[in-house]
Amino acid sequence: MESTDPVRVVAAGDRFVVPSLITAAVHHEMDERPCEVRELTLAEDAGDAEEELIKALADAEVLVTRGGPVTERVLAAAPELRLVVVCRGGPVNIDLDAAKAHGVRVCRAPGGEAAATAEFTLGLMLAALRRIPEAHAFLTRQGRWQGPASPTYEHAGPELEDLPVGLIGHGAVGSRVARALCALGARVMVYDPYVRGEVHGLRIGSLDDLLRRSRVITLHAPLTSGTRGLIGARELDLLPRGAVVVNAADGELLDEDALCDALESGQLSAAALDSYAHEPLPPDSRLLALAQRLVLTPRLGGSSRAAAEKAAGIAAEEVGRWVRGEPPAHSLA
Repeated sequence: MESTDPVRVVAAGDRFVVPSLITAAVHHEMDERPCEVRELTLAEDAGDAEEELIKALADAEVLVTRGGPVTERVLAAAPELRLVVVCRGGPVNIDLDAAKAHGVRVCRAPGGEAAATAEFTLGLMLAALRRIPEAHAFLTRQGRWQGPASPTYEHAGPELEDLPVGLIGHGAVGSRVARALCALGARVMVYDPYVRGEVHGLRIGSLDDLLRRSRVITLHAPLTSGTRGLIGARELDLLPRGAVVVNAADGELLDEDALCDALESGQLSAAALDSYAHEPLPPDSRLLALAQRLVLTPRLGGSSRAAAEKAAGIAAEEVGRWVRGEPPAHSLA
């Protein structure tokens, strides 16, 4: 793009990646190039968000957003639009076919949430192993010092040091979790048939072998047709009795009914989940009836301030490449 005219950008943020973060990142990336950024905080309602986007994009060339619904209707109403950058790893809110038909390039911002998710995974693991939420609830709600999470041998949880922990996936998040667990002295094992080279811990050649040897497993595989339902009843039965399952990746990697069965039978002593097959979690979910053995959080894994700042920064870098006529780093369409 070779022009001295100001680049017209819409920063359509939300409550997490707020518009001001996008604006600051875009201005920083533009350096001396003139740039006009119009800020927009999108409504929660998808219909209202479409209307807001259509109004904001009337003469815009670039849209940077996290969850804005970039539909055929929105694209058709934005004739000047040439680039959409999503402040997240996947373009779940973008009609890629429509974008291609309208000549709009779509880019994403992967990796911004990796550190936050890895740290949160460790928090979930420790919370489940040491029964931290249960102890907190007993002390604050009942006002009693002694209870189910009291320091008795029966109720005390294991230490991470020397504990066999199996990681399913060794990508951006899994590798960080593995590195941290190694530093804490855990006996880390990794199963990832797609990763070549060294891993943090011991590489295990089969999923079944990893499960048989792990007191804790944590999921870090991407969701594909081959990994949907990766951990079901058969796989949970391979774990040592009393094992713990942690999932801050994708809820559909795990068969929730099989997980509940394993918790009820004692095959699993606990589980910690930040992602679910159906979100928001339905009020009649079996998981809620097993709350004493579960740590449940509502998709908080990647939600740190730094993650929001990184996402805005990675997205702005793509805008800068487009303005300078350079190839995109994370193009989708």
